Amino acid sequence: MTPRKSVLGEVREVQLAVELIGLGARLQFLEAAVTLSRERLIRLYKELKGVSPPKGLLPFSTDWYMTWLANIHSSMFYNIYRFMLDEADENELPALIKAYRLYVEQVSSQGGEVVLDFTRAETMVRFFDSDMLQLSPCSRCGGHFVAHAHDHKNGYVCVLCRPPSRAGKARKPKAVEVRRGGLVAVGPTLDLGGAV
Repeated sequence: MTPRKSVLGEVREVQLAVELIGLGARLQFLEAAVTLSRERLIRLYKELKGVSPPKGLLPFSTDWYMTWLANIHSSMFYNIYRFMLDEADENELPALIKAYRLYVEQVSSQGGEVVLDFTRAETMVRFFDSDMLQLSPCSRCGGHFVAHAHDHKNGYVCVLCRPPSRAGKARKPKAVEVRRGGLVAVGPTLDLGGAV
């Protein structure tokens, strides 16, 4: 005899799926994160978004995170995520959700455009878990930025301290504090004189 599913447990799974769909999670991630069937997730996605879930491959290269603007946004997000794991004592999925919400809130509050979508944020976390990416401290400003793993043994200079010429003149980097419920995460600022 198959054990019956808890009604409350199923409600929680639906709520989690709704939250993840709202953040922009792809179907592949939803299937891994919740126990609902693929058919139910597709129906839920269509009901919430009005369209079928997008098809196609998930990001698979670490190089996207190394470009100037993507690195700034990725570094901000990952610093918040690490704070949620280490200081706020969150589990991985709640930390991912809260960190992504705080990242979007921080960028939006400064009038910037969200560069890092939820799929890229979640993929980046997996790249860190697979030891393909690491946080490297900048030898000039001291901030911690997303970098290829095992690189920069002789000192690392971040994208804020050494912006590409096309980025214009960026202001000196400074730390930004993200506050929510008494928690503080420090990461790179997005105050780049309109560059974001």
